[in-house]
Amino acid sequence: MNNEKIAVLIPCYNESLTIKKVINDFQRELPTANIYVYDNNSTDNTYEIALNEGAIVKKEPRQGKGNVIRQMFFDIEADYYLMVDGDDTYPAENSQELIAALREGRADMVIGDRLSNGTYFNENKRAFHDFGNNLVKNSINRLYQANIKDVMTGYRGFNRMFVKSFPVMSSGFQIETEFTIHALDKRFKLIEIPIDYRDRPEGSESKLDTYSDGIKVMLTILKMFKDYKPLLFFSVFSAIFFLLGLIFGIPVINEFIRTDFITKVPSSILATGLMVFALLLLITGLILDTVVTNTKKEYELNLYRLYEEDSQKKKI
Repeated sequence: MNNEKIAVLIPCYNESLTIKKVINDFQRELPTANIYVYDNNSTDNTYEIALNEGAIVKKEPRQGKGNVIRQMFFDIEADYYLMVDGDDTYPAENSQELIAALREGRADMVIGDRLSNGTYFNENKRAFHDFGNNLVKNSINRLYQANIKDVMTGYRGFNRMFVKSFPVMSSGFQIETEFTIHALDKRFKLIEIPIDYRDRPEGSESKLDTYSDGIKVMLTILKMFKDYKPLLFFSVFSAIFFLLGLIFGIPVINEFIRTDFITKVPSSILATGLMVFALLLLITGLILDTVVTNTKKEYELNLYRLYEEDSQKKKI
């Protein structure tokens, strides 16, 4: 524990009202940790405040939280990583508990769960946020037969293995959803720790757009559904076109059985086309499922190599 490195990651965009308190809170709770603030093109004095408070501050010119996290994962070497927003909505007092779960090996990723104790619903008054959270959570839980309570929280802890093997694909706020899906799909150990959420202080504005970012998150789920479970994804659409083919084709077949003739030529052509398309979708799903399975095998082998490298560094 004396030699372990803890990194607190704070992606920021125009958080001058709160960044000082956030840094000071984590300095108090994790006095040996390195606190990194990556400023994402702020137009206020977030950068200067963070620098004055003793944080390690860098600028990230590519706009979007996903881009910031990607660069942080590239740059920062640590044993344990704690990611938190710079808006003072997540309590530093829970940081020791999150780090302990990683240190004890109970989790590769630990989630600061805002929803279980009801504080998020009490504090957050923005329209449709509850609906959006539940929609995303239920979609992922059904897809992976899981029971995650807070999919989109910005308060998370990671061990080094998770960080260095995580391919960041999202550029914006979809990154939280991507973290959760990746952990479930790649069978990382995942636990949730309930935390008290507090809303932004007066004068501080959320960077999350309820509608546009919500649509982006749902599209991300749909895309990752296709990428991670292609057989199920394409089978759903194959079944839809198969049923449509039956709807248009059964009257044609009945007519042929009764009369030995087909007068509904357009319906027969349409039904045939729908059935062929359904078969093509199913074949596509089968092929891509094989590709994904092989990719998972390669990922596991790379994970073993990363684990061996990490073990060798610890011995040194």
